[in-house]
Amino acid sequence: MKSKSTVLVGLAVVLGVSYAIASRQGAVNKPDDSDWLYVDHDPAGTRYSYLKQINTKNVSQMAKVCVYTFPDKEPSQTAPIVSAGVMYLTTAHYTVAVDGSDCHVVWTSKWSPRDNETFNTHRGAALAGGKIIRGTGDSFLLALDAKDGHTLWSRQIANPKEGYFISMPPLVHGDLVYIGPAGAEFASKGWVGAFRISDGSQAWRFNIVPDDGEPGANTWGTDPTAREHGGGNLWTPMTFDEEKNLLYVPGGNAAPDIYDEGRPGPNLYTNSLIALDAMTGHLAWYRQFIPHDMHDYDVTHVGPMFKAKISGSTKNVVASTGKDGMLRLLDRDSTEILYSVPFTNRVNAEAPVTTTPVRVCPTSLGGQEWNGSAYDIKLNLLVAPATDWCAEFKKDTERPDPEKEHTHGWYFGGETKLDPWSAARGRLTAFDASTGKEKWRYDAAKPLAAGVTATEGDLIFTGELTGDLLALDARTGKVLLRSALGGPAGGGVVTYNARGVQNVAIVSGFLGVYNSIAPEIGGGNPSVTIFRLPGK
Repeated sequence: MKSKSTVLVGLAVVLGVSYAIASRQGAVNKPDDSDWLYVDHDPAGTRYSYLKQINTKNVSQMAKVCVYTFPDKEPSQTAPIVSAGVMYLTTAHYTVAVDGSDCHVVWTSKWSPRDNETFNTHRGAALAGGKIIRGTGDSFLLALDAKDGHTLWSRQIANPKEGYFISMPPLVHGDLVYIGPAGAEFASKGWVGAFRISDGSQAWRFNIVPDDGEPGANTWGTDPTAREHGGGNLWTPMTFDEEKNLLYVPGGNAAPDIYDEGRPGPNLYTNSLIALDAMTGHLAWYRQFIPHDMHDYDVTHVGPMFKAKISGSTKNVVASTGKDGMLRLLDRDSTEILYSVPFTNRVNAEAPVTTTPVRVCPTSLGGQEWNGSAYDIKLNLLVAPATDWCAEFKKDTERPDPEKEHTHGWYFGGETKLDPWSAARGRLTAFDASTGKEKWRYDAAKPLAAGVTATEGDLIFTGELTGDLLALDARTGKVLLRSALGGPAGGGVVTYNARGVQNVAIVSGFLGVYNSIAPEIGGGNPSVTIFRLPGK
């Protein structure tokens, strides 16, 4: 007789394949929505679930049922994925499958680094074709067998000695895995690639900072060193346009982050929404939001994507947010910006940085970080989390040495003196998705770095660095549930069915960058906590 774990994992593999088929047919959200198959729920990045067993009338009764805690203390920024009741979780070194109903461990796989780890953080994996796909801090792309976690193949796709590491979750569509390395702050040069799910071999590559002779190279001036270490790297999720077969990529900040003397011009394709032909990697179109960035204002999110009625007509749209604290809605057909509204405090955000200090809001740790907005399909709301924090920016008098920064970091070329942690705040704002008009706002005591999830039960779930899971009324923003997690929440928040019952899971624990600034927020080893209604 097969064990419960074996049956669950077998179903997960089947659903992983069926999802890829449904995805190609455009059926991103199934009516029952039992699974959470991409870190942002679906390739369109809606972060919306049709589940409604938990709703505004009963969410106050929702209770903690179990906790899984990783063996090592690593940053807790991962986003879970769930298929057929099995949850897959990652840290920099671990990949784990757990029963999504009782936290029972199905299997554990540990990655032993084979090269230098430029930076140690990780934000999630992908599931497709019976494989768990993920990246590593020493720039390997891995495929693990979803049944038992053994390694099917591994391939190093970037060189850590050049400042690269992989922290972003991959996106899988059909037979291709889409991913790119991080490392702008270590003097590397950004790119995104497509890799075959069968063996990890590269199908195509697009340079976010162009090579000599490629379109956009002339936007960096005449010094080839500027492009060689130009940044633009990836560390947050991508989205996929099913109808147009386009991959949307969030171009990161130009580097050095602050010192700009060697890179005159707009510096394409940094700080941009980049639309690529998914089969060839050819540029379809782009929209640069911040030419010649000097504030480390990555475009962190190029989603959610949805259809909205605007001025009486239905438009195909995509939202985009970043560390500059602006929410932009674009028409995916005309590529025009339909509206642009702030979702956090902005002061001197477009002022040039000089050797004289100037106070700027948001800081380079502001706006939206690794978790993006949710789109409430039922209520036509864009719900945006934010960090509301300021800093004093100052440029150095000379450019940093890129060869030194490959291994010692940081390739900033300036200083950001953060306001005291006591002044750092967070926001969760709901906007009318068609107009950008604010509908409600929740003010948080500290930055909001956790995932945001909207549901058919008229709920918004998120977490706080103060260590709580929150459930809010999607119509009003009223807090309906606050439940202590035992550590700061900065990872994914998901909802799914396991054994026919709706569950909510959230990642919490040590957060790395925030802990280095504010040790008092605490947090132990990464954990996932599962909640559901009593008696279910």
